Amino acid sequence: MFKAVVGHSNDPDSLSAVEEVILQCASSLAGDIPKAGIIFAAIDFEHALILQQIHQAFPGIELIGGTTDGEISSVLEFQQDSITLMLFCSDEVEIHAGIGRKVSSDPITATQQAVEQAKAKSTAPPKLCLTHPESLTTSGISILNGLKLALGEYIPIFGGLAGDQSRYQSTYQFFQTEVLSDSVPILLFSGTILFSHAVASGWHPIGQTSKATKVDKNIVYEIDGKPALDFYHHYLGSLPPSMEYPLAVFDQNGDNFYIRAPIAYNQESGSITFFGDIPDQAVIQISEADHEDILAASKASFMNALDNYPGAKPSAVLFFSCVARRQILGTRAQEEYQNTKLCLTDYLPACGFYSYGEIAPIDRTIQTQFHNETFVTLIVGTR
Repeated sequence: MFKAVVGHSNDPDSLSAVEEVILQCASSLAGDIPKAGIIFAAIDFEHALILQQIHQAFPGIELIGGTTDGEISSVLEFQQDSITLMLFCSDEVEIHAGIGRKVSSDPITATQQAVEQAKAKSTAPPKLCLTHPESLTTSGISILNGLKLALGEYIPIFGGLAGDQSRYQSTYQFFQTEVLSDSVPILLFSGTILFSHAVASGWHPIGQTSKATKVDKNIVYEIDGKPALDFYHHYLGSLPPSMEYPLAVFDQNGDNFYIRAPIAYNQESGSITFFGDIPDQAVIQISEADHEDILAASKASFMNALDNYPGAKPSAVLFFSCVARRQILGTRAQEEYQNTKLCLTDYLPACGFYSYGEIAPIDRTIQTQFHNETFVTLIVGTR
């Protein structure tokens, strides 16, 4: 048995909101006891109070989560300034939590501590990892690399970096009843868990392929031996680099690409800073998308994951979308979830959030990648 239930409240009062969420979850549980959960919350709630109430209602639960830039669920669909909680019950899937602290000081040690803590409670090898780590004190790439080193490169990792409603000041991560910053909470799933996933952005490369020829992590100084700003000016004229025109960064085989969004530029040096590292000598292309492309991609991500689910009846779906998608879509952001719901004939509990960077393998055969401006679907179950 594997069962997932969801609660979601947009009540601005923290106690009223969590009481509503707990009541919704308890009603759907119908007496079943949850063993783990993941909670996504807007930045302004009293998070410690919320975590304490959940643990009082569901003692012993393995709980992680964090703050966001918008929340998604099958209860209230897309919301901002809300909290949503997904709880998992199973007698055949183990789900255990771990936490890595002070990740900006030593990402390798912090992620290793999180994985070792969760694995120490498991009796079977992990099948997949969920995470909702810090986004502002260190790079998502360094956190992901640490998790891959601790788990092994081919244990898939899914999730998104914590947000703070586009203030870019501080984010919070949740572990059991603790409210933390600069940390990496994880949930490890092992046992008979079945899952499928898909990623899609909607951005498509245009123009000629080029090469990032001078790079320092997430700062690109030169493209094809010329200032990186010249590359953007060639396509955009006097317009500055923006999230509407991110780079498509191709993998070594040139078959797949992931997205890197520009966040700043330096007129004097001609460099551009991106929301994620770009490998030196990477093959790149500028890319573009309109609203229909972006919305079609979220639907395609869900449909591909659903078509590839290895069982007959999934139990739940998790979504991780990007704050840039929400900002570009504006009031149409709600259509990202609504389009996926229209693909279903039966109710499927759903939960997710808008993040500062998404985490998932590009496809089933490739190790986990860090993304920008991408919609990730993860479907789980045991049947």
